[in-house]
Amino acid sequence: MTSSPSTAKPVISANEAARLAVDVASDRQASDVVLLDVHDISGFTDFMVVMSVGSVRQLDAVADALIEQIERAGLRMHHREGKPESGWVLVDFGDLVLHVFSEEQRAHYRLEQVWAQAKQVVRVQ
Repeated sequence: MTSSPSTAKPVISANEAARLAVDVASDRQASDVVLLDVHDISGFTDFMVVMSVGSVRQLDAVADALIEQIERAGLRMHHREGKPESGWVLVDFGDLVLHVFSEEQRAHYRLEQVWAQAKQVVRVQ
């Protein structure tokens, strides 16, 4: 018996996808990329990756590259929120949530402070 696509296990775990997101973001010149393990303190996700970019164009390109690479690895995107012009795009893969910020919006929202109890797994400056 084969599983239907909606019940099939992902090819990649959320942890592996989070690490892939760090690599993709770094390759696309995102700065201050942080991988947070929030599974003990969050009821909606296990990992968050937060990063900064320098322009609207880069924000869009980084978000698109992240979606493409993580979906290619086997996770399905649940939804994408925000527009590059707003300075913040959130990409939700369920157990992994990505935050692509302009430097100004990241400083404003201070997610690392909001999630200060999270375990910082990786930080690429």
